[in-house]
Amino acid sequence: MDTFALIVTIGVALGFTYTNGFHDSANAIATSVSTRALTPRAALAMAAVMNLAGAFMGSGVAKTVSEGIIETPHGDKGMWILFAALIGAIVWNLITWYFGLPSSSSHALFGGMVGAALAGGIGVIWSGVVDKIVIPMFLSPIVGLIAGYLVMCAIMWMFRKANPHKAKRGFRIAQTVSAAGMALGHGLQDAQKTMGIVVMALVISDVQSADAPIPVWVKIACAVCLSAGTYAGGWRIMRTLGRKIIELDPPQGFAAETTGAGIMFTTAFMFHAPISTTHVITSAIMGVGATKRVNAVRWGVAKNIILGWFITMPAAALVAALSFWVVNLAFL
Repeated sequence: MDTFALIVTIGVALGFTYTNGFHDSANAIATSVSTRALTPRAALAMAAVMNLAGAFMGSGVAKTVSEGIIETPHGDKGMWILFAALIGAIVWNLITWYFGLPSSSSHALFGGMVGAALAGGIGVIWSGVVDKIVIPMFLSPIVGLIAGYLVMCAIMWMFRKANPHKAKRGFRIAQTVSAAGMALGHGLQDAQKTMGIVVMALVISDVQSADAPIPVWVKIACAVCLSAGTYAGGWRIMRTLGRKIIELDPPQGFAAETTGAGIMFTTAFMFHAPISTTHVITSAIMGVGATKRVNAVRWGVAKNIILGWFITMPAAALVAALSFWVVNLAFL
């Protein structure tokens, strides 16, 4: 049963990574596609490659996920807790993808972990949840909103005397770089989250010790699945980010992507905090759009997105808890 549970859990973890890829591909490329800086397929291919590269850039976020959110469970029960956590995250990803709502795959995973742990009688490291998840969940959108606004203001001031048409052409080219940076940051953040889950599964099954480095095959598997999901695309969410919040032009798209990438790299390397790429890029788009005029942002759409952010963790936690109880009846 140990081997079977391990294989199933790792398989579901990679399945979650795939849904994470197509759910969050819009984060990296929606602005570039909406401003016509890149064609959709070219943007997806670029994002998939950069996601793959970003997955190998660090391990701090993975360590936070594997050790800082819930206590490491043991035995078959522990493995099925991870399984239920992943099911909760996948179900919520699919629901929000269907409705085109750019919710956070990261917080769906964290909510699933907490819900499954509580259902399974495993301790939750609440200090880690608050410090590494809840506080960044509130701070990162605020930082994204303010930073996006300031970056866009700086761009408008620096190019205030430039020919508008030439400037837009230049920023359309520059968006190739900023979108690549956004995709690299997405790989850095989100691939590591699944790596942390797989490492927990390996520790539970005594395949490796908790202080051992992440196996290379785990990095490759998570990176490839994330990239494959990214290339599959998330067109529903892409329309929400690229068009429904505000109609972006190339300078605005560049400002939003640069802001989002900067925040993701900073939080990953300096704080090892697993922040939501969805929260960061969405808030950056709002901040950038507000420089045109406050009512240029479709705040009704923004309100629905923010409501989705708040219900993601409890909703995923509930699905995960229900999943664990079903598994408990069937296998334990």
